[in-house]
Amino acid sequence: MIGRLNHVGIATPSIERSVAVYRDLLGATAVGERFALPEQGVWVCFVDTPNSQIELIEPYGDASPIHAFLARNPNGGQHHVCFEVSDIVAARDALRAKGATILGTGEPRLGAHGVPVIFVHPRDMGGVLVELMAEPGH
Repeated sequence: MIGRLNHVGIATPSIERSVAVYRDLLGATAVGERFALPEQGVWVCFVDTPNSQIELIEPYGDASPIHAFLARNPNGGQHHVCFEVSDIVAARDALRAKGATILGTGEPRLGAHGVPVIFVHPRDMGGVLVELMAEPGH
């Protein structure tokens, strides 16, 4: 079921400051434009790496779920890891059958890459919030 690592999500109080870290300290040269996902309550910016991406996420609006994370981690930090799957509904159903909790309504929603995503509760994933996304192009 699990596919390639698509990205690591990093919550940040400031995408602009985080981009500077990846650019100035780590030499990142491929940085996307910041864009809003109001339905998920986040601003997003992708930093390309040779084999994956870093997804920088900043709160968008007062109801953003990232506020709670940043209250516990004021400087930001790793929020989630995202793996690609060939069939998002089959992956969701298989996880549920094994007792895993799918967050939200459990129905896939469009993620930052424009493909369906789901999130699996950290308690079922060794303490890590896991996002599964449909393989781009499927």
